Amino acid sequence: MDVLAKEGFDAVTMRRIAQELETGPASLYAHVSNKDELAELMLDAVLAEVPVPEPDPARWDEQVKELVHAQIRVMVAHPGIARVAWDIAVPVTPSSLRLGEAMLALLRAGGLELKQATFAGDALGLYAKAYAYEASGWTWGEIDAAEVTERGRQMVDYMRSLPAEAFPNMLRIGEFFSAETAAERLGFALDTFLAGLKVMAATK
Repeated sequence: MDVLAKEGFDAVTMRRIAQELETGPASLYAHVSNKDELAELMLDAVLAEVPVPEPDPARWDEQVKELVHAQIRVMVAHPGIARVAWDIAVPVTPSSLRLGEAMLALLRAGGLELKQATFAGDALGLYAKAYAYEASGWTWGEIDAAEVTERGRQMVDYMRSLPAEAFPNMLRIGEFFSAETAAERLGFALDTFLAGLKVMAATK
């Protein structure tokens, strides 16, 4: 994982990993068939860092949020891993399965039926991956800050040219989108989603 930490995911190749391990690429192919399989194993190693809580029906919703935050933190902490997570539609490695089972257990502890918990867990997983992907771009320089700043300036100029009476709300929301509001926006999304799940569990 040293090459990932030092140079990012684009630097990871079978040959480069073999060099880090002081062996030949052929020896790696005895364990993994290609870079994609290697990347999935790297994701699994990262997700192994996420602690899994014992479900508590009295605070299952807080535990769900803690689990989502923990997954985001470990993905953002390793450059390129959020992209790997996003590219893998259905991960079935040991750590992925462990976290999937943990999320289902928490949602079931909240009173959701298995189908409801499955759909909810899938949505939460997608949101965590998307949030981590975007955050990783800023954290590891994959997003060009100067380019984003210029794009933002162009957007502001364009929005200011629009008739205020046609877009009375859209022209006022810019202040809510910044690095400072990122955590607040994540919290709002999770709180809103979980509030809906609580109503669903209570009315089944």
